[in-house]
Amino acid sequence: MSTRVEIPDDITVNDVIRRWPETVAIFNRFGIDACCGGAVPLREAALRDGADPDELLEEVARVVAEAEAP
Repeated sequence: MSTRVEIPDDITVNDVIRRWPETVAIFNRFGIDACCGGAVPLREAALRDGADPDELLEEVARVVAEAEAP
């Protein structure tokens, strides 16, 4: 069972990937530019790339929780 992890609103795509490389697949699935466009906060990246910001944040939080589970 995974616990809920709070992802800060101001964390950038690049910072998330550096800290939790497992999230790369999520960004790919949501069509988020994690290469040249990764220096922006998650919500901004989602809006820019046409993804639902709440769904993206939920998925990132889920994968991060799984990655940090004992």
